[in-house]
Amino acid sequence: MTQNEKEKVLKKSSKKNLRTMQKNRSKHVIREKARIVKYGTKGFGRNIWLSMAATVVMAVTLIILFVTVVASVILTSTAEMMKDKIDITIYFKPNTSEETLGELTQIISEDPNIKSVETSTSEKEYEKFLEENEESEDIISILDDEMKALMVAKMQSTMRIKVHDVDNLDSIKEIVSTNEVFVKNVDLEMAPTYDVNRAEIATITSWARIARTGGIIFAGVFLVISVLIIFSTIRMAIFSRREEIYMMKLVGADKSFIRGPFLVEAEISGIVAGLTAATISYFGFRFLSPRLENYGINIDQINSILESNKLILVFVAFVAIGIIIGRLSAHLAVSKYLKKM
Repeated sequence: MTQNEKEKVLKKSSKKNLRTMQKNRSKHVIREKARIVKYGTKGFGRNIWLSMAATVVMAVTLIILFVTVVASVILTSTAEMMKDKIDITIYFKPNTSEETLGELTQIISEDPNIKSVETSTSEKEYEKFLEENEESEDIISILDDEMKALMVAKMQSTMRIKVHDVDNLDSIKEIVSTNEVFVKNVDLEMAPTYDVNRAEIATITSWARIARTGGIIFAGVFLVISVLIIFSTIRMAIFSRREEIYMMKLVGADKSFIRGPFLVEAEISGIVAGLTAATISYFGFRFLSPRLENYGINIDQINSILESNKLILVFVAFVAIGIIIGRLSAHLAVSKYLKKM
């Protein structure tokens, strides 16, 4: 056999051996990961009461986070919905003509904050009054032609304005109070409704801010508690298995193999807590949503998520946060106490 042939045989043999080593290595890694998961699952069962305590506190933390987000979203959207429904009503003297109302509309529409303007003459206001009281037979029975004429003569013509920003009405107030056409036709006995519902909107906005701040504080407190419980659980598990860990070190086990089961225990707590919290949060919201709608609270944004394919992402987010909390807590305990052994 020539030298070149020998080199070719050696190269083929080397490549074959390398492929075999890589294949065995990958199988070894898979076996090692499987054992880590197996030992971690057993460890979760060994310390079941502490593990369940950590899981429950973590689940409560996740539920509080969910409630915080939901409360902030629905209260903010409710305030925005109320802002969109607000209209400013300006009252004009009875029997103000449609031509004059058209002129007033043109003047007020020049303000950039105006979204829409709707006017109504005294006759139209009388017709609205009839529609609103059509089921009241006592009122309808006394409204003859003479009474109609008297009411129309007393009813103000109106202008209803919707604006882009209800918190910035200074320019509109200035037009109404200084423009000659407005000053001439405005009914001084009925003030414009600039501040209707403003107090309710401010209250709801304040609630949203309080819910967000309070929820973050409560979630932070329970997060600390859950971290401490998981930390204590992993610490006790380490001490209860210190002889086992010592033997593993003697036979040359990797640090990752020793630490892995403890991290898996915490991750299992995170998974169980995430699924539990997501389920409770979902059905809890479904139970409360009709009652919230009855109080005029806007839950459309939350419903659009929980009633679609995005619900899966919600559950994934709960589980992911639970795993992160559990793994970080366990990592702190493992890093601190395994060094001492």
